[in-house]
Amino acid sequence: MAIDTEHVLEHRILRTPVVMFMALAAAFGTATTYPLQPAIANVADSLGVSVSTIGFALAGGPLGYMCGLALLVPLVDRMRPRILLCAQFTALAVALLAAAAARSVWVLGLAMVAIGAASSVGAALSSLAGRLAEPRRRATVLGIVTAGISAGILAGRMVGGWLSDAVGWRGMLAVLAVACAVIAAASVLLIPVVPTRTVAGYLATLRSMPGLFRRFPALRLAASRGALWFFAFCTVWAGIAVALSQPPYSYSAEHIGWYAAAGILGIVATRVAGAWTDRVGARRVILIGLVLTVAATALLSVALSNVVLTVIALAVFDAGLFAAQVANQSTVLAIDPSAPARFNGAYMLVYFIGGSAGTAFGAAAAGAFGWSATAMFTMVALVFAIALTVFARTGAPTRI
Repeated sequence: MAIDTEHVLEHRILRTPVVMFMALAAAFGTATTYPLQPAIANVADSLGVSVSTIGFALAGGPLGYMCGLALLVPLVDRMRPRILLCAQFTALAVALLAAAAARSVWVLGLAMVAIGAASSVGAALSSLAGRLAEPRRRATVLGIVTAGISAGILAGRMVGGWLSDAVGWRGMLAVLAVACAVIAAASVLLIPVVPTRTVAGYLATLRSMPGLFRRFPALRLAASRGALWFFAFCTVWAGIAVALSQPPYSYSAEHIGWYAAAGILGIVATRVAGAWTDRVGARRVILIGLVLTVAATALLSVALSNVVLTVIALAVFDAGLFAAQVANQSTVLAIDPSAPARFNGAYMLVYFIGGSAGTAFGAAAAGAFGWSATAMFTMVALVFAIALTVFARTGAPTRI
């Protein structure tokens, strides 16, 4: 009975202003991985190395992010959330300042690994949202926080490019560091005080994560289809960048970057999808989102020469996948609502592996086979995700 009362108290303290702060914090944390990408040429000139060398340094961000998903997100169940979030945002501020002060590509690369690891705070916040939200509003709250993550992905590149032009890439990183320091302080004041709930040791928790996929069919299903559509998402965005940079388009990097503005509809979709998941269930929202995405991909495969149609198709594409992601992730957080972080960390790790494979494949496929063939490969992955959702059975819940 004490545990039930504790759950009630946790749910009562997750007020709307707290949820909005969590979304804002998730946006800032996620955005820190991306702002150097538009300024890659300026960074290369500043450090006296080639653009490709800086590209390898920036690849430390995704590598660190994967480490953060595996090693830091599970700490949400073990540490007081306000302390953990304050520590991660403080680490982000320090790592950003280290990157801003870097005089060699090696220092920059190591700083990017640290930035990537600490930027997993977005996944930590979604885990916390799943734990503290009332069951009947879990997907709605998750949708708000996920909208923040989506906004961070979109704004990280756009704001990073703008600030880099205004104050230089080092100044831009310093501005972001100050913002992260402010959020670290605010986390102590605004994140609710909630007890830790995991009784197993930290290392035991890490060792148990691979076994979660064997024990919980719902996690296997969610991770499998999530990896498929994140593979498709990254394939499209990496492939379209290559396609638009080549003849007959030969667009500049700035011109191509503006296509990312289509992702604004995806941010709206995450908020709406969360509310609809609470009303009609995750499976229906996932299927609707994937069907919309398949239709958008089919249009993209033939309409790249039409800017208006391409932007519309990209908007629907992002909206469909972001909606599916919110619904899918809500099923993961519901497996063990009292300690969801290890499930969310395991899920996001597989999800991100799918996206990394999609990024590499999309760029290579667009160069080797052309854009239309790349879009067709994307549709195959999405159809597999639909088939998993329609035909897979998660079975009875397994004892935790």
